Amino acid sequence: MSGMSGMSHGYGANTASIDGSANLLVEIAGLLQEGRLDKDLGTLARVPHSHHEVGTEVDHFARFAADQHQDLVLLLTALSTALKTTGNNYTAVDERTRDDFRAFLDSARCEAPKGTHT
Repeated sequence: MSGMSGMSHGYGANTASIDGSANLLVEIAGLLQEGRLDKDLGTLARVPHSHHEVGTEVDHFARFAADQHQDLVLLLTALSTALKTTGNNYTAVDERTRDDFRAFLDSARCEAPKGTHT
């Protein structure tokens, strides 16, 4: 895989990249939340400033857009949490694998195969 130093094949993960991506998703969600639609802006299209049908459609659209906006913010936040959890789980497994391998090497003994003459 490209971008993986020292690895010729297989899978790996860059936990700093995972954390950075999770943080980026939270930042995007925050920016979207700050830039949300102004609820009062839709009131300018209501009666008596516009025809009743126009006001009703604008109100319907504004409510739909606000709902979709909130769904997107929540989705990005949930994805960030899932990505952060994945990164933490990968780190925990990677550390456990390292510790198990180190324990194996520390307790291993090398013995010459039986039946060979040197």
